[in-house]
Amino acid sequence: MSDIEDMLLLLVLCAAVVLWLKLTSARERAMSEARRQCEQHGLQLLDESVGLRAIRICRMDGLRRIERGYSFDVSIDGDDREQGRLWMIGSTVSGLSLPTIQLASAESIVAEALVKAKASSNVVQLHPGRRPPDAPLH
Repeated sequence: MSDIEDMLLLLVLCAAVVLWLKLTSARERAMSEARRQCEQHGLQLLDESVGLRAIRICRMDGLRRIERGYSFDVSIDGDDREQGRLWMIGSTVSGLSLPTIQLASAESIVAEALVKAKASSNVVQLHPGRRPPDAPLH
């Protein structure tokens, strides 16, 4: 090989190493941001990791910037696994998507509990009827 080919190969190798280091530091920033967002929203970050899922070019302040999309798993109550997404431009967060807690109304929770109790019990509930105030007691 000639000296120019060796220099080009070395240059490509150095560029690959620099790119890998930049992506690793960006992933570490995304990980710390995902951890911070989970703490702020009362969620549990599962697996303590984020994964790069997308790279896209977007326009910000008239400039084209590279936006990286990371996904991670969170838990709302410890019994589930939901997916969250984090978009970053440089070291700043440009977008965040977290699962929401679906709260049922108190009436629907009570009604559902009564239906389950009636279905699992063989006890018949007796409800005394209303009697008129002037009716004699037996």
